Amino acid sequence: MRRWPGALIIALLLAAPWGLPAFLLTSLTEVLILGLFAMSLDLLVGYTGLHSFGHAASYGLGAYAASLVMLQWAVPLPAAVLAGAAFSAVVAVPVGWLCTRATGVSFAMLTLAFAQLAYALAYKWQSLTGGSDGLAGVPRTAGPFGIEWFASRPGFYYLVLLALLASYAFCRAFVRSPLGTTLQAIRENERKALALGYDARACKIVAFTVAFFFGGLAGALYAPFAGFASPDLLFWLLSGQVLVMVIVGGAGTLIGPMLGAAVFLLLEHYLSALTDSWALLLGLIFIVFVIGLPEGLWGLVRRRQGPPALLRLSPPVPAPEREHGLP
Repeated sequence: MRRWPGALIIALLLAAPWGLPAFLLTSLTEVLILGLFAMSLDLLVGYTGLHSFGHAASYGLGAYAASLVMLQWAVPLPAAVLAGAAFSAVVAVPVGWLCTRATGVSFAMLTLAFAQLAYALAYKWQSLTGGSDGLAGVPRTAGPFGIEWFASRPGFYYLVLLALLASYAFCRAFVRSPLGTTLQAIRENERKALALGYDARACKIVAFTVAFFFGGLAGALYAPFAGFASPDLLFWLLSGQVLVMVIVGGAGTLIGPMLGAAVFLLLEHYLSALTDSWALLLGLIFIVFVIGLPEGLWGLVRRRQGPPALLRLSPPVPAPEREHGLP
């Protein structure tokens, strides 16, 4: 019975190109891309307990890689998007191997350092990345196959929606797999997981790589959406914004970060049109979110739905019996 809201949302998303004006469809496309980006970070923050301050590196690397293969070799858009995601994942392996040598704040600072290193390279390597101007004129369709449909606004929207739904299905299966369960055990108590024989660092590297793949996929979709790739996509400010999306939506839920991305973008657009001090108001709103809704927006939705039926019907175990096995 609880599956019908999700089916209704998917149906509405599929019908969006026929019912929304061009501006709103463009905004919805951006929301879906940012939702995919936030969901990728949730694999680290919500399920592995790794707080990354440099996740924008995956986004920017995917955007630059997809832009370069389309501009230099006229690769078709779907293949270029996958190439951008794959490049981001390949870079994540050595970066994750180094960053996972540390934990806690040290891990966060290492991820931030690598993201800023990528930002500096993109800013200075003008012959490849265009420097501060970035890469302009990124096409939505290219190559000898004549895939002109992706150049249209509805066609590109459906490509983004398909990527988001496929990514969500994979991530949901990933977090429910034995490896995903191990990652959550590492998040709760890494020392206990090590004592049980799990290779915690190897599991973290896998999670880091998967998160970078989907972050790179989001960036590879953003480049043809915006028509450019710039060093700003690698900047630490974007890493902070996507972390806010995850926290506001609800870490460890997959759906929550996508909801947080939608709320973040809508508030940013509305408040920036309302006042020049929109950043201050946005910060205050997020403070209220963190204090009043520590589980995020999706946590509030699940709380209103109530606990699962199995939990509601199971009688509590008396404390003496639970602790000592006494009647």
